[in-house]
Formats: sequence, C-alpha cells, structure tokens
Amino acid sequence: MAQLETLVSGMAGRYAQALFELASETGATDAVAADLAAFAALLDESSDLQRFVKSPVFSAEEQVKALGAILEAAGITGVAANFLKLVASKRRLFAVADMIRDYKTLHDAARGVARAAVTVAEPLKDEHVEALKGALAELTGGKEVEIAVKVDPAIIGGLVVQLGSRMVDGSLRTKLNSLRTRMKEVG
Repeated sequence: MAQLETLVSGMAGRYAQALFELASETGATDAVAADLAAFAALLDESSDLQRFVKSPVFSAEEQVKALGAILEAAGITGVAANFLKLVASKRRLFAVADMIRDYKTLHDAARGVARAAVTVAEPLKDEHVEALKGALAELTGGKEVEIAVKVDPAIIGGLVVQLGSRMVDGSLRTKLNSLRTRMKEVG
C-alpha cells in the first residue's frame, strides 16, 4: 500500500487514498470503482450536475441532500455513496472529478493495469485492438492494458498512443508537418 501512496498527491489524492484504503479493507475496491465510474459518467453527461458540484452557492446540507437523491436514482450505494456524501458535507465536492481520477489510478495500480489512450484516423478492427494491447503489454512489463480508442480523421493515418506519461505520435499528419518544417529549413 505504501508504494501506491506515491501515485497521488494533493487534497484530492488524500481523499482518494483514504477511500481506497477503506474499500480495500472491506473488499469493495471493484464495486467502488464501478460506482465512481458511474458517477463520473453522470458528471460528463450533465452540465447542470457539473455546475452543481462546482458551485459555492449551495450549502453543504443542500449538496448532501441533492446528492443523496441523485445517487439513489443512479443506483450508487454503499461505500462510494457514503464517500460522495462525505465529500459534499466537507465542502470538497468541487474536486470530486480529481478524487475519482486518483482513485482510478490507485485501483489500476493495485490490479496491475495500465491505461492507454489511442487516437486513430479510422475505427480499429478487434484483432488490431488485441495486437495493440499485446504490444503495449510488452512495453509495460506484462501489465494488462486497457485501451480507450478515439477516432480523429484529422490525423490522416497512423496512430497516436499515450500510455501513462509516454506519448508516441505516429500519425501521418505529424510526419507531414515534420517534413514540411525540414523542407522550409533547407529552402
């Protein structure tokens, strides 16, 4: 557990660390991760909810009460629901997205999972995704790799991979821009 502590920092990291330790003690790390992911999805989908969690206008009591109704409607219960209500009662709901991100980091590290963001010009076939997972697993020393694929036709071809702090840009757009820059230097 001590080595996981170095993965997160700041106020959000301390909250995430405390939640992860509690979830570990109760054997609920996966359930908490799923509930937090569901809440993060709600945040992503609703600009009203985003304004609500960031607004200093609402009192802690109002935030806890409203959050309780939202969580109940979303089916988020147990440790995750109690955590989110605690965060609201402590007037820290504005940082909940960072707390969720930090919890996910701790959860992934404990499970030996690495996450990669891949940008491609066209959708990948399943066999290409599996081949990419295999190649990235080798780079991470055999960790399981979960890939989020984003399609962006502007890269023209190739792919851009971000794995942790490492980024490999093998897009045709970047190669063409590099070639254009070298041609300007020569001419």
